Amino acid sequence: MRRSGSTRRRGRTGRLVATGVACGAALAALTVPAAEAQPLGHGTVHWAEKDSGTPQVRYRGLAAVDRDTAWLAGTAGTVLRTTDGGTSWRNVSPPGAAALEFRDVEAFDARHAVVLAIGEGEASRIYRTDDGGATWTESFRNTDAKAFYDCLAFSDRRHGLAMSDPVDGRFRILSTSDGGRSWRVLPADGMPAALDGEAGFAASGQCLVTSGPKDVWLATGGGAHARVLHSADRGRTWTATDTPIPAGDPARGVFALAFRDRAHGLAVGGDYRPGRSSPQAAAVTSDGGRTWRLAATPPPAYRSGAAWLPHSRRAALAVGPTGTDLTTDGGRSWRTIDTGSYDTVDCTPDLSCWAAGEQGRVARLEN
Repeated sequence: MRRSGSTRRRGRTGRLVATGVACGAALAALTVPAAEAQPLGHGTVHWAEKDSGTPQVRYRGLAAVDRDTAWLAGTAGTVLRTTDGGTSWRNVSPPGAAALEFRDVEAFDARHAVVLAIGEGEASRIYRTDDGGATWTESFRNTDAKAFYDCLAFSDRRHGLAMSDPVDGRFRILSTSDGGRSWRVLPADGMPAALDGEAGFAASGQCLVTSGPKDVWLATGGGAHARVLHSADRGRTWTATDTPIPAGDPARGVFALAFRDRAHGLAVGGDYRPGRSSPQAAAVTSDGGRTWRLAATPPPAYRSGAAWLPHSRRAALAVGPTGTDLTTDGGRSWRTIDTGSYDTVDCTPDLSCWAAGEQGRVARLEN
């Protein structure tokens, strides 16, 4: 489940910053202050690439269950699952979905998962499996030509939401209370009006995130301001706050959110166009998204995904097409620790982090 709070170089294994302190889990080495960390390439913690066998697929949907189990969702209707830490991958794509673009997957365990296909009109669909992808049930198909669904998020095994770009001037929210087996559109009267040109980004499955049983955050761009919308009642009512991440263009804004609890969150984004600068690509909040402040030392370029390291109050990762960045001070400063291309990242309570992206690229953090 995407609960915040808790790809250009095939064959390359990028080295991440680490300490020399021996530890049973790879992530423990990354949570020390930056001054105590060794330079890039001198540690033992690294993104270890796993051969997905699908170099033609770009994976923007990732659900890490634990160190052994992860799900991927990508282009050409592709869904993969591993239960052996990425040594092997099983193609569990829904039948007849080859024309769809899967951009988000939320997994409860090795057998139960929900995937979202994006696009205008009926291209936006949701599927659920209860048998590890052996069979799928289509539980939602969008019939409104004005809707375009971007992201999914679950707060527990039953309650989840999906978000669409604005319809009739307001973001549209789908809700499920039975684990994604059925969905209903929530009333729009609790949603603030969208800005002109405002939308979400289906870049990493992290434009909609949850923390705890009822808190949900939604990231936007494209409008005059890049905003974060927050709901404290599972999507019924929302408040909107401007962030300092630049917008004002369809290619700029907040692309991903990560909350480690209902107060402390990160926002990353920028301008996704290759070669465009993104000098203010990260912001941080400590009041649940009511206010945001720019990172003093942001990532050097556009970032599309973010995740807090497990059981850490200060360490998090951000990923994008030009690299991975680490913060060890709660998002105030970031430093690049790998130059491989990844679109999304997800970490699990058993001290495991996974990343995925273009050209079938998937990796797990290892020591």
